[in-house]
Amino acid sequence: MLTICSWNINGIRATIKTGDLQRWLATSAPDIVGMQEVKATSAQVEDSWSELGYASHWHTAQRAGYSGALLLSKPEPISVRLGLGIEQFDSEGRVIEAEYPEFTLLTSYFPNAGKGEDRMVYKHAYYAAFLERVDELKAAGKSVVFMGDFNVAHAEIDLARPEEALKGTGFLPEERVWVDRIIEHGYVDTFRTLHPEARDAYSYWDAWRDRRARNIGWRIDYVFVSADLMPKVKRAFIQTEIMGSDHCPVGIELDV
Repeated sequence: MLTICSWNINGIRATIKTGDLQRWLATSAPDIVGMQEVKATSAQVEDSWSELGYASHWHTAQRAGYSGALLLSKPEPISVRLGLGIEQFDSEGRVIEAEYPEFTLLTSYFPNAGKGEDRMVYKHAYYAAFLERVDELKAAGKSVVFMGDFNVAHAEIDLARPEEALKGTGFLPEERVWVDRIIEHGYVDTFRTLHPEARDAYSYWDAWRDRRARNIGWRIDYVFVSADLMPKVKRAFIQTEIMGSDHCPVGIELDV
């Protein structure tokens, strides 16, 4: 059984400094971890995971202190690919792809569209390029796991205040339709499939007015699998008790 987790850590240096990351890795002991928004390079942080059995793979943004992805893995991947092969996306350090014997995994930090129309165009272009890549893998006969901060809540059940959310980005119809599209392409939202009625199950909370303590949140962090893998997903979970970021880890247990 493999435990696979995704966590938007929103600044790995701060989470290491508080000890939250080390404690989580030691106690939860996931086999594979994809982190987003690490905002650092490997040279800027002390390795606090190799002694726990993890190898690390980084996709760092060109802009200092921005975005960035990190994969920690106990099983050694067959191969690792950084980015989608498209410069406008890869310069922001958004995706790591790792091939394992049983599946190919992608961890991704999907763009936030909160800074103007040009970023919404960028977000949709990234969505399209990412979906094209996972479809390529599936067409090649690969089972696929992809996860990360999608920066969109799919349905009203996935956030506390949907009417309020419509005033900004992250819950607009044109963003939500992309989640519909990936489901139509044969991928499964593991948490919602195993917990179809679960409410108040969020992975992100705005720091404004102590919303985490009041659980006024959003579910915008997901683990998707290709349909052939879904029978092997034995558990899907959200670790709301884990602190250290404005997001918490989400994950699955996969029987492979």
